[in-house]
Amino acid sequence: MIAERLLHPGSKLATTRLWKTNTLAAELGVEEADEDDLYGAMDWLLNRQSRIERKLAARHLGEGQLVLYDATSSYYEGRTCPLAEWGHNRDGKKGKKVIVYGVLTDGEGRPAAVEVYQGSTGDPTTVPDQVEKLRDRFGLEKVVLVGDRGMLAETQLATLRKHPGLGWITALRSGAIRELVEGGAVQMSLFDERNLMEFTHPDYPGERLVACLNPLLQAERRRKREELLGATERALGKISAGLSRRKKLLPKEEIGVRVGKVINRWKVEKHFKLEIDDGRLEFCRDEEKIAAEAALDGLYVIRTSEPAEKLSAPEVVRSYKGLSAVERLFRTLKGLELKVRPIFHRDPDRVRA
Repeated sequence: MIAERLLHPGSKLATTRLWKTNTLAAELGVEEADEDDLYGAMDWLLNRQSRIERKLAARHLGEGQLVLYDATSSYYEGRTCPLAEWGHNRDGKKGKKVIVYGVLTDGEGRPAAVEVYQGSTGDPTTVPDQVEKLRDRFGLEKVVLVGDRGMLAETQLATLRKHPGLGWITALRSGAIRELVEGGAVQMSLFDERNLMEFTHPDYPGERLVACLNPLLQAERRRKREELLGATERALGKISAGLSRRKKLLPKEEIGVRVGKVINRWKVEKHFKLEIDDGRLEFCRDEEKIAAEAALDGLYVIRTSEPAEKLSAPEVVRSYKGLSAVERLFRTLKGLELKVRPIFHRDPDRVRA
């Protein structure tokens, strides 16, 4: 099954058909196996998941090391699996339920454990399970958990603070960054000479904050915003021009529906001032709001509980960026290499296996 998953990813039934057309099954002495035997192998594997993960953790995780954690989802084909529920569909498949799963890896992105959740589960609510796994199942008292700003929110950080040996690295949300900039804690002029600065703030006691400015990301966000604003303006302009050509005034309610479809498509409605009346649509850019958002382009602030003698500011930044390794792992799982997306199994334990 492992060999076929690497060579020709597919269903269990497809696997049994494939190995009747080559010598692999004969070489391994399983040419008489059918799909029921494959399902039995999955059950065998699931029963040993805890033991396997303990061995992987002993090999890749250790006291004082970084542990990366992130969660994703895959869409589900079918209606019968109780794990499949309506939730955030990262695959962009409308009308499809999803199943959520989170992965713990070492600092290099090598996976040590996986946990499966119902599709309606929010990413942050999975963190306590990972803390319990690290402490109770793997016996680790001192590690540094790295999670993105959506994963390690205040509620989850409160859970981590209950365990003094568990450190963490995450990032601030854009609203919190804006407050720091407006309050003068982060001065954009300081980035003229270097793209990284470390500071502390009374709103985050006992934490180190590291502000970073990425010029490439700054330019990309400004380019993308301008494209979205331009596309929205052109679409609104067509609506306005069509209204002026009509002999009968269109009610403002119907105009509002048309405008809503446009501004919801490109998600930049907050950057426009709109005036809608019967037979009339006027709009313009809200330059003040656009400038306020542009001031934060490319800026992100990483927060950590770890002291400077343990992790320097550049190391904190590199540790947080290490989450990209987990993203690569998810692409491997979902993509051509392993094809665990979409999920078809009806039994929850088979999904977990």
